[in-house]
Amino acid sequence: MWRRSASFVLDKHHNNKPISLTPSLDSMAEVNPNPNPNPNPNPISAYYQTRAKHHGIVTSDWLEQAQAAVVRYPDKDSPVAGRRPFSVIEEFDCWRQQPDLAEAVAAVRALAAVIRASEATTMMELEIELKKASDTLKSWDTTSISLTAGCDLFMRYVTRTSALEFEDFNAAKARVLGRAEKFGEISYKARKIIAVLSQDFIFDWCTILVHGFSRVVLEILKTAAQNKKLFRVLCTEGRPDKTGVLLAKELAKLDVPVKLLIDSAVAYSMDEVDMVIFGADGVVESGGVINMMGTYQIALVAHTMNKPVYVAAESYKFARLYPLDQKDLEPALRPVDFGVPVPPKVEVERSARDYTPPQYLTMLFTDLGVLTPSVVSDELIQLYL
Repeated sequence: MWRRSASFVLDKHHNNKPISLTPSLDSMAEVNPNPNPNPNPNPISAYYQTRAKHHGIVTSDWLEQAQAAVVRYPDKDSPVAGRRPFSVIEEFDCWRQQPDLAEAVAAVRALAAVIRASEATTMMELEIELKKASDTLKSWDTTSISLTAGCDLFMRYVTRTSALEFEDFNAAKARVLGRAEKFGEISYKARKIIAVLSQDFIFDWCTILVHGFSRVVLEILKTAAQNKKLFRVLCTEGRPDKTGVLLAKELAKLDVPVKLLIDSAVAYSMDEVDMVIFGADGVVESGGVINMMGTYQIALVAHTMNKPVYVAAESYKFARLYPLDQKDLEPALRPVDFGVPVPPKVEVERSARDYTPPQYLTMLFTDLGVLTPSVVSDELIQLYL
């Protein structure tokens, strides 16, 4: 996943007017009528633009570095004129507008819609059409691990049945659609399953350190609060987009005692902590995780001070990647605002994520069960067989 990135077409406002992250196809064409996209030397991760929109932290200044990209649709082989062609990107874009719906689940829903809209007359045509749609989604944002892994797992799941070889086409298509919808439901319910499985690890009067805004971590803490467990949470600020502040606000609404830390105060506060819980952008074959920048250093501090580090991740984030170190990863970039002008000759590190090796992790909470990092490779084999 790490090698994938795309930019939105963004209007540049010179005042504080709201910015739309999902302009219409017509307005996108007006901005850049050239059908051949130019290489973007400094791509801004679409993943982070989506997070910004959902969490309400978009400003003109924050997005000014984003560069315009052209529309990849409609396809050259569109159906007859007068009928609006089906676009998997448009379908995906509709689904991902829902803040509680993960990007990978939105992709699964869009791929299921491809099956419904398909005019293929053979299974081979349908599989080719699905593969093309899957590749299009993966290229939409090449920085998203979960998007790529979700598309790959979807393709494996819906076509992995020998019954397709012996059925007539309509029956086979119905079977594939049924499997697609089932996979979508499994993916959608993953977060709640993880929240239930993790409850045995949260005990009364414990202090939990979290980093950034993870919807699955929020679901875990919300479930614990609903179960009347007594605990408090330390939230890192989550610079530069301050996602930790947003998580702290959500926890305050639940009447969970919460304390906000600046990112550099993690080691200072670690002696108060009973456990660390992270989300993940991706789980790799080694059992390590790729997540928001700062995860690695927090895990190092926790490991040094003998604090358990738990990672909550849905199985559609299990990716066939094996990074050896941080430099193996082509970074997903994001704008960084220091609040003061940066001299032109000063280089700014804009990488949004880092890699945490498995030796610094205690357990992974997944919808497949509670796993040790060493078991992840076995689960990946089962998922991708």
